[in-house]
Amino acid sequence: MKKDIPTCKGPDPDTRTPRLVLPPGACDAHCHVFGPGAVFPYAEDRAYTPPDAPFEGLVALHRKLGIARAVIVHASCHGSDMTVTLDGIARSGGTMRGVAVVEKGVTDAELARLHEGGIRGVRFNFVRHLGGMPEMAVFQRVLSQCEALGWHVVLHLDAQDIVPLAETIAAIRIPFVIDHMGRVKAKDGVGQPAFRQLLELMKNPLAWVKICGSERVSSAGAPFLDSVPFAQALLAAAPDRCLWGTDWPHPNIAGDMPNDGDLVDLLGAMTDDPALIRRVTVDNPDRLYWAD
Repeated sequence: MKKDIPTCKGPDPDTRTPRLVLPPGACDAHCHVFGPGAVFPYAEDRAYTPPDAPFEGLVALHRKLGIARAVIVHASCHGSDMTVTLDGIARSGGTMRGVAVVEKGVTDAELARLHEGGIRGVRFNFVRHLGGMPEMAVFQRVLSQCEALGWHVVLHLDAQDIVPLAETIAAIRIPFVIDHMGRVKAKDGVGQPAFRQLLELMKNPLAWVKICGSERVSSAGAPFLDSVPFAQALLAAAPDRCLWGTDWPHPNIAGDMPNDGDLVDLLGAMTDDPALIRRVTVDNPDRLYWAD
């Protein structure tokens, strides 16, 4: 009998115009494109079904927020069929790059095809509700393939796994990006072992982190201000290796659905330094996604 697949909430449709004006060339380094399902079907073995959030919706959102570029992070609900993400990158006219989800037997030829299509990294989900720990032999093999292409790996982790996986992560030989501030819980404070370990990992020159996903970190709910001290600590630790994104359309949010305009202003609460905002939204993604 086929399992019931939960449906997640859609994004706030009434995007507010942010007070913070982002610098020219600003990049949303973590966003998704979902469907439309009639054109780009969702994977049969997906863990959730999202409302359609197509490329046109992402473009309209970015226009409202003052965002010029984006990195489409391929979502697990589309499985390893990269068609929807490659389509968005191709339609962007060079203003978008992507991060892939790949099959365990992915070939070098397929990765080369993805590279030509604008993919610059592979994402691995370690998060329990999305399937949990990948096969480590597969993980290591794909890392070797990424190294040959000059790609990076994105790690989507549960906070409680950061400490036990720290040795494995520290041994990675290519740039690695920790999603959503490690999904730490704000109620546990900046002194919690998972966040202390994340800060330790950030001493590695290959380590990057996304200071986004505040709605996933926050314990207080909107406007998610309790996430700010975590972002500030990460910015202080590695200002040249922090990225920012919206996480639109915010799949699997159980609590308050963020307004994306407010998330831009939340970046302004994390730092009021225009040079640092430019570094995080323009210069850092330039180096990781547009260096070639």
